[in-house]
Amino acid sequence: MSAGAGYLAGLTVLDLGQLHPGPYTAMLLAQLGATVIKVEKPQGDTARQLGAETFAKYNRGKQSISLDFKREEDQRILLQLVERCDVLVEGFRPGVLAKLGLDYARLARANPRLVMCSISGFGQTGPYAQRPGHDVNYLALSGYWAVPSQVHDVMGRPRLRLSDYCAAMHAALAILAAVHDARASGIGQHLDVSIHDTLTAWMAPALHTMNGPAGADIEQLPHVMPDNDVFETADGRHIALGVLEESFWQNLCEALGDICPDLMAARYQTRAGRLGDKRALNERLRALFATHSLAHWETVFQGRDIPWAPVLRHDEVFNDPHVRHRAVAALTDTGRVVDFPVKFSKPLPAMGQGVPKLDEHREDILARLRLPVSDQGH
Repeated sequence: MSAGAGYLAGLTVLDLGQLHPGPYTAMLLAQLGATVIKVEKPQGDTARQLGAETFAKYNRGKQSISLDFKREEDQRILLQLVERCDVLVEGFRPGVLAKLGLDYARLARANPRLVMCSISGFGQTGPYAQRPGHDVNYLALSGYWAVPSQVHDVMGRPRLRLSDYCAAMHAALAILAAVHDARASGIGQHLDVSIHDTLTAWMAPALHTMNGPAGADIEQLPHVMPDNDVFETADGRHIALGVLEESFWQNLCEALGDICPDLMAARYQTRAGRLGDKRALNERLRALFATHSLAHWETVFQGRDIPWAPVLRHDEVFNDPHVRHRAVAALTDTGRVVDFPVKFSKPLPAMGQGVPKLDEHREDILARLRLPVSDQGH
């Protein structure tokens, strides 16, 4: 199979995933140079049904072929693709491929060096293996909401699919390690990626801090800080203040001390003192920031060595001068394009940004398999 230029040139990935985790995993590999063939069910990835932009987010630059795994002809095509690829990513519920006769053992017979990555909600084994789930469920079970983060803590839903991205990043890293091993040993393996497992692993260190007698009492939790929070301004906007080190607190006092002398109190000059009076200090800061607009506070903090930031709206993020300078994303005719966000000293070649139509690359893919287009069962 041909491959594009890049660090992963020569790596071919079959993407059998749908919606977010599997396709995002494959996209990360594509951004690093892998060739990704998206194998879709006859009606297409479920993401297509949610809108063109939803599908485009994780499937740019891929090739598409539609296969119905209930058809013997299409199973044969899949196995021939497996013979010529390095990685297969799938996101079916555990046991679905096995019922179709396409479990890892069967695929490994076609290609012993295959790395198969199965991404599921709760993994291939365990009491919850067959349970359905989505992001909000994995957050709930991993302890995401068990760790208070603010003095005035509320249970709010994250604004992105945090667990899906967590699983995809772990999956991509594991795939690269397994491919490296397979190329050295000649034997691939089956990776069992549980979305719940990966998010629980992220949460475990934070949950450890909750093991003491204080429980969820924010007064006893040192990571809940009065001056490391988000504060509303007079115009309904918000400012994020990330004070942690003592030097930043001193710089904050220099900026605000004249208008709020309470901040200069002796008990606030150490982190321990501020934590000991966290509710009162947090209320003072809330009241202070509510007296003026966000633009006013931006002027006050501009140029000062203080970790602060305005909370940007959706229409402001991509116009931020730093985002523009770093070229994190670009706007094209087919929507917002996000490149791999790590800067290599040897730049990555530009990845194709076309969004594949369902089954668009069937003829090219079958030609590479040396199969006549008429021998496709469609």
